Amino acid sequence: NGVTQPFVGRLYDRFGARKVITISLVVLGVSTMLLSQTNSIWFLVVVYGLVMSVAGGGTSLVTVHALLARWFFRRRGVALSIGTSGGGVGALVLAPFAAYMILLAGWRTTWMVLGAMKLVLAVPLAAMLIKNAPSDIGELPDGRSASPERGGRDQGQTQDAPRGPLEAETWHQSYRSRPMWQMTGAYFVCGMTTAIISFHYVPFAIDRGVSLGMAALAFGVMNALNVVGVLAVGFISDKLGRKNLLASVYAVRGIGYIILILVPGALGLWGFAIIAGLAWVATAPLTASLTADIYGVKNLGTLNGVATFAHQMGGALSIYLGGLLYDVFGAYDVPFAIAGSLLVGASLAALTIKERKYSARYQPQAGPATASHPG
Repeated sequence: NGVTQPFVGRLYDRFGARKVITISLVVLGVSTMLLSQTNSIWFLVVVYGLVMSVAGGGTSLVTVHALLARWFFRRRGVALSIGTSGGGVGALVLAPFAAYMILLAGWRTTWMVLGAMKLVLAVPLAAMLIKNAPSDIGELPDGRSASPERGGRDQGQTQDAPRGPLEAETWHQSYRSRPMWQMTGAYFVCGMTTAIISFHYVPFAIDRGVSLGMAALAFGVMNALNVVGVLAVGFISDKLGRKNLLASVYAVRGIGYIILILVPGALGLWGFAIIAGLAWVATAPLTASLTADIYGVKNLGTLNGVATFAHQMGGALSIYLGGLLYDVFGAYDVPFAIAGSLLVGASLAALTIKERKYSARYQPQAGPATASHPG
């Protein structure tokens, strides 16, 4: 999934959101239904591990954030946060539904139902409602009237709208400046520090003498708080800026790791769940909106894809290292301490981004885009 994200983002930049998201949903729906016919591990690997992983990138935050960023400038943080929260709300609804369906009709029927829901509900909505840019309906971001000179789906601002000094014509030019590396590096740490918990949180809790049910409940509460946290940072970032808030989110997650390691028993688990839960997915809309503010929306799908590639690679690495270091040391304290310490670097990387210098939100008037400015 991570390896294909930059390519999916590039397809979005070239063909637009409606085509990429709709086709991806069709492939996801069909492949989900095919899982009902699983009869070997290789069938599962091909359908779930390959086909669905690639198609999932087309409906991921890579494309959703890039699409929303085209439609919103003034309230971009709010829009991207609401889009991000949809995944958490969907999981809260569909996970219990799937569990009920499995008990009622078995896992094969459940896969068929879930796949049919994608095809019957999601595909028509995407095909009919998604517009690639405000200019498709004679509008501009935040509901402003379109000027008659504008045209094309790849523009998200008026001709006299402010432009950041680092806006570039090609995506790879963006990586010639420091902010993109700062955000991508921090996002790599984000992937490491979320994935390791997702896979090792419950085993860690059992090691600490906490029951399986209690650990699962705490993890569920943490995921529910994701929605609260991600919505809050959207509203705040539109008013107070993004990079300081992004740094704070990484720092808060680091405090959660300190509590998890140092506070014994269930108290440490619940402290982590509450504190880190509020900061868990909040990094995604902040990173994407800050990228759009600094580098514009023309290549945003590709830039989101490259950053998400780093995120997913960090997650894959942390899952393996978490298990390896547990086998070596007989406890999760060492891998969790490493993860927590990396968040200090991620917080500093975000904090030192020169947002007021490079973000279009702080530019008084339009200026020529360039990628050669010393970052």
